[in-house]
Amino acid sequence: MPIHLLPHKVLPLFLPTKWMPIFLPFKCSPFSSPSNAPPFPPLQMLSLFLPFKCSPFSSPSNAPPFPPLQMLPLFLPPAGLILVPTRELALQTSAMIKELGKHMKIQCMVTTGGTSLREDIMRLYNVVHILCGTPGRILDLANKDVANLSGCHIMVMDEADKLLSPEFQPIVEELMKFLPKEKQILMYSATFPVTVKEFRQIYLSDAHEINLMDELTLKGITQYYAFVKERQKVHCLNTLFAKLQINQAIIFCNSITRVELLAKKITELGYSSFYIHARMSQTHRNRVFHDFRNGACRCLVSSDLFTRGIDIQSVNVVINFDFPKNSETYLHRIGRSGRYGHLGLAINLITYEDRFNLYKIELELGTEIQPIPNEIDPSLYT
Repeated sequence: MPIHLLPHKVLPLFLPTKWMPIFLPFKCSPFSSPSNAPPFPPLQMLSLFLPFKCSPFSSPSNAPPFPPLQMLPLFLPPAGLILVPTRELALQTSAMIKELGKHMKIQCMVTTGGTSLREDIMRLYNVVHILCGTPGRILDLANKDVANLSGCHIMVMDEADKLLSPEFQPIVEELMKFLPKEKQILMYSATFPVTVKEFRQIYLSDAHEINLMDELTLKGITQYYAFVKERQKVHCLNTLFAKLQINQAIIFCNSITRVELLAKKITELGYSSFYIHARMSQTHRNRVFHDFRNGACRCLVSSDLFTRGIDIQSVNVVINFDFPKNSETYLHRIGRSGRYGHLGLAINLITYEDRFNLYKIELELGTEIQPIPNEIDPSLYT
C-alpha cells in the first residue's frame, strides 16, 4: 500500500493495511496556532497522537471513518512505534498520547538510553500498545528479544532529519529489520536534507508528501540581531535582561563548555538560571527539564539538545548567545518561542565572524533579521 511521508507537525492517522491511504490537506505553519486549523476528527477517532494542543473538535459527522483507538488490540506486541532523538521529546510525546488515550486505556511506554534497562524489560511484560523512545534503546531491546516489534504496523519518525543523521541512521536502518514487511511509515521534519530523501527512496513506496514549508514558518516571531564583539556579549545579555519583559527565556550556546560557563555568569549577575546539555546525566536532565517547564526558573542556557520538538508555552524569548552555523539549527532554535500561536522574540548576538552566516540564513529561510532597536515594543512578544 502507499506509505505516507508527512512533514513536521501534521496530524498522523493510523491506517491498517486494509484501509486506503487518506490524508488531510490542511495548511498550518509548524509554529502557528492550531486553533486556526480546520476541524479535525474527534479524539476517539485518532489512533496515535496529535502533536499539538487543539481547541475542541467539531462534529464527527464531518470526519472520515478512521479506525478508532478502541480497535487497537489489548495485548502484546506493541501496535505502534514512535522514534524520537531525545528523551525529553519522548517524554513529551508520551504524555500527549496518554492524555488523548486515557479514556481508551491506551498504554504507551517510554524507553530511552541512560535509564535502567532492567526496568524497561520488566515493563515490557505488561500491556504496551505504543512504544515511544530513542532508536538505540529500542534496538537494544529488540536485539535481546525483549521488545517484539513484529506487530508494529505503523512507525512514526519525529524529527526525521535528526534521526537520519550519521549519529542515528545506522541504528534506524538496523531497527527496520525487526518491523513487519507491511507497515506504514510517517516522517515528520521541518527540513528535508539529502539523507531523508535517500531513506524515502529506499524504504518508502509511492509515498505521499505534504509540504507545509510554503507557509511562513517564522510567523509570530520577531527577529533582531545585535552586532557585538565577543567580550561584549555578557554585558549585552545583562542589558537585555533589564529591558525585556521575559516570561521565560532559552539562551543557546554552540558548545557544552560555553553553556556551563554562561549559566554560571548569569547566576553571578543575579539572575536565576538552569543549564542543560547532552553530557549531563539523564536524571539531572529530567529534573532540569521538569523544573524549567514548571516555571522554577526564568532562564535556561542550552546546547542544541533543546532545539527540537520541545514545547514550553511560557517561553517568549530566545537568545542566540552564539549564532548558529546553518539555517536548520537557527529555525529549530528560535522555534522554541512563539509556540501554539503565542508571540515570540528572537535576538541574535552577532560577531564579525558571524556576518556571512547571518546573510546565508536570511537567504535560505527567506526572512529578514533586523538590527535591534533601542526599544522593543512588548506587544511584539508578550
